[in-house]
Amino acid sequence: MVDALVTLIVVLACLGALGALAAARVVKQYERGVVFRLGRLRSDIRGPGFTMITPVVDRLQKVNMQIVTMPVPAQEGITRDNVTVRVDAVVYFKVVDPAEALIAVEDYRFAVSQMAQTSLRSIIGKSDLDDLLSNREKLNQGLELMIDSPAVGWGVHIDRVEIKDVSLPETMKRSMARQAEADRERRARVINADAELQASKKLAEAASQMADTPSALQLRLLQTVMAVAAEKNSTLVLPIPVELLRFLERGQQEVQGAAARTDGGAEGGAPAAGPATTPEREAAPAQPAQPARQAMPTLTEREPEPEPHTVER
Repeated sequence: MVDALVTLIVVLACLGALGALAAARVVKQYERGVVFRLGRLRSDIRGPGFTMITPVVDRLQKVNMQIVTMPVPAQEGITRDNVTVRVDAVVYFKVVDPAEALIAVEDYRFAVSQMAQTSLRSIIGKSDLDDLLSNREKLNQGLELMIDSPAVGWGVHIDRVEIKDVSLPETMKRSMARQAEADRERRARVINADAELQASKKLAEAASQMADTPSALQLRLLQTVMAVAAEKNSTLVLPIPVELLRFLERGQQEVQGAAARTDGGAEGGAPAAGPATTPEREAAPAQPAQPARQAMPTLTEREPEPEPHTVER
């Protein structure tokens, strides 16, 4: 009798231990427990930590409350300006109501994924190519609103949506590259023309200033010679004053004029000037013309030497 009683107590203790193990549950910090008793939802949501349920009668289902990062597969569509593109995105969402996430929708992850794909296609059709490339922040906000509206009834909150990549056809990439190159060339030409205009204004001011002081031009020439001599090169620059060239040119013109007058007098026997008006010249007999002696050219009448140029060492 005593042995049977002891055996019964041991059996009951084992059954109690097994029942306690079957009823014991541990909910992690980032999870919440939803209890279904005989298929009916219990109102109390089990928080993180150790909890007990009724074995066989209750069923505890855990829901992850962390932010889920879900990539949206690349969707191909035609933009409003008739350009075919492929766009993929990333959706960040989390569960805010565990009971609704389990009851309102069969699989909230799959539902969010499908809603993100359809919303992305809709955004592509409503946007231009320039908006997809440069105005993504506005498109992200619109895409977030489109996904979050139905997800509220599923106990899910869309934290943010980001467009990750926009793939363009190769022909469109080449066209955009040519357009960008032409735009950069246009800006370069405008900048160069503006620089030439400013430089011409400064040069005009410098020329007017040097016209008042001719010595400034000579000083500027000497500065240029010093700048050239500072470089390590084999070129020797010999500056020639402009006044010297003008003096030699005037001397050459005078020599040519004197030679022309001498030749004219030798051929006609009289100078090319107008007829004499005095009576003495009219009464004087004509004398035979003598050949004019060629005068020795003076220093100023000699032909100038060739202009010196740069001499290579």
